[in-house]
Amino acid sequence: MKKHILFLLLLFPLLVFSQKNKQQSKEIQEIKKFQSDLNKEYLDPKETPLRDDNFAKFKKHPFFPIDLKYRVTAKFRKTENPQPFDLPTSSGKLKSYQEFGKASFDLDGKSHSLTIYQSLDLMKKEEYKDYLFLPFRDKTNNRETYGGGKYMDLKIPEGNTIVLDFNQSYQPFCAYNAYDYNCPIVPEENKLAAEIRAGVMYEDIYHH
Repeated sequence: MKKHILFLLLLFPLLVFSQKNKQQSKEIQEIKKFQSDLNKEYLDPKETPLRDDNFAKFKKHPFFPIDLKYRVTAKFRKTENPQPFDLPTSSGKLKSYQEFGKASFDLDGKSHSLTIYQSLDLMKKEEYKDYLFLPFRDKTNNRETYGGGKYMDLKIPEGNTIVLDFNQSYQPFCAYNAYDYNCPIVPEENKLAAEIRAGVMYEDIYHH
């Protein structure tokens, strides 16, 4: 009997390790799919924001190495009775949003908070009714990433946590084509005092 108990005690850490590896493998596959889908979108003449020489020369996006440190499970607090407001855009126009909630998380031993928004226009469309918008800035902007910040697409969470996978963050369309696109400017409250070395990198070859 004691031998069986000892065997189970030795086996349990292996099972936990195996489950953890399977979960990490699934998360990495999700990130690779995001990268592949984004490259396909930019290579598709019907969907790409790229024009002329930029489109002709585009092969694929540069990405930071996948790092699951930048996939965080944040505490989520939904905003009660949110008020509609206009978010300024890159072209000087306005887009209507409301604050949906706040996500709080730790990264490299420091606490951070980001505000998550919901587009009033997209809320009216069935396919986007659970879509959330997270624009943010960090210390990689103007160096490895676009100066105006990056975006992340999210879905409405079911509980009081939400997964933020910065490996799936991307530059707005206007980073690649400022003439045809009108992108929301990242609010000051979503400026992180950290380097987020994850997601799409940026080659400053698009603004001539």
